[in-house]
Amino acid sequence: ELWPCFFYTLDVPKPLADCNAVLKALQPIFQEQGMTETVHNWEDHGYLATYIKKNGSFANLRIHPHGVVLVDLQSYSDCTKGREEVDQLLNKVEERMKDLFHGNIKRVKRLPAILRGGVIDRYWPTADGRLVEYDIDEVVYDEDSPFQNIKILHSKQFGNILILSGDVNLAESDLAYTQAIMGSGKEDYTGKEVLILGGGDGASNIDQMVIDGCKKYMRKTCGDVLDNLNGECYQVLIEDCIPVLKRYAKEGRMFDYVINDLTAVPISTSPEEDSTWEFLRLILDLSMKVLKQDGKYFTQGNCINLTDALTLYEEQLSRLYCPVEFSKETVCVPSYMELYPYELKKSGECVLINQASLDCLEVMNSSARRQF
Repeated sequence: ELWPCFFYTLDVPKPLADCNAVLKALQPIFQEQGMTETVHNWEDHGYLATYIKKNGSFANLRIHPHGVVLVDLQSYSDCTKGREEVDQLLNKVEERMKDLFHGNIKRVKRLPAILRGGVIDRYWPTADGRLVEYDIDEVVYDEDSPFQNIKILHSKQFGNILILSGDVNLAESDLAYTQAIMGSGKEDYTGKEVLILGGGDGASNIDQMVIDGCKKYMRKTCGDVLDNLNGECYQVLIEDCIPVLKRYAKEGRMFDYVINDLTAVPISTSPEEDSTWEFLRLILDLSMKVLKQDGKYFTQGNCINLTDALTLYEEQLSRLYCPVEFSKETVCVPSYMELYPYELKKSGECVLINQASLDCLEVMNSSARRQF
């Protein structure tokens, strides 16, 4: 079932001397709809009136003494007739308030309806907790693997979008992500040894089902590279990257580039309590051990608004077994709808770390130098 929720705000430019007068002015509008009324009031905190229809639809009317009136409506269906009825009701509320305050209303704000319980989930949060409604019109793939839930949804703007356990990973529109995490076109990979960690849409990954889904439904991002896990100049490993990194370090195998697309910088600001930070430091340390002295390391950061988390990530770089410096670059990634930072480079006597954070339409390049 669809349950559209409509949100409506009226802002009066002065405190309401008589909240009861506002309530009495608006009551008839809801009562005309055949809605049952329940009213709660608090001294110095205004009124909350709840109106319920026989079909389960309801409205909350919240009148604040400081001059804000909120109307939240939840309708049982999303039919055109239902939307027209909601618009008519809200129009009456606005007209009645304008009459009551002689047109002296500072602001009127109607928010689009949030549709709950639909077959297609259009709502996905950004890394910094903002809710985004995507123009999703089809569930292309939805399966649970032993590791995570895997969804591929189709967006009218962004094409197919890979979502892993509720986290938007990559869309067909997001070439900027791939370009940024590879150095923004400034690197020459000809004849180079490259190790990619993660990147289930076309690189090493622990989850075979991600690769299977991307191979079939994300071909605009990975092409035909996943049709054969062993190509002429590449090999895709379906393994945990930590044992692989330890094995390569023990064997003395070295790479010109390590590209870490495993996970974003953790949102938590308590590294000592979050195992994800320990995982991140372990990956960094192991990656340094398999990176050539003049090699480079690229990785993503997180949403540019998560300044505390990104600052903590920079602090973690000082805890590696070798000293590093870093720089950052920001790029624009369409389906993320927020900005992210990228990179780590090792040259001569140093390692340069470049970190990028993508989330919307941007990536941040971070460069760190390691001292030997």
